[in-house]
Amino acid sequence: GKVGVVQIAGMVARRIVCWVKPNEPVDAGERFGLIRFGSRLDIFLPAGFEPRVSVGQTAIAGETVLAEFGSAKGPVLSRRG
Repeated sequence: GKVGVVQIAGMVARRIVCWVKPNEPVDAGERFGLIRFGSRLDIFLPAGFEPRVSVGQTAIAGETVLAEFGSAKGPVLSRRG
């Protein structure tokens, strides 16, 4: 399925660099952009994927496994308002 990603940075500095266009396919582990000085990245996973990171955890591009399909290992997080 498709994964949605939103890069978020403050209004003061232009810190987001994105190398792909909306809906352009990206392979697993492929870099699609960066947020200078760090910030926030929201990821929207399709049904059946389980998160492998915790809210607020630092992730390393191309290294940190963010989610796995159909596994019950690791933290499973839900943000329902």
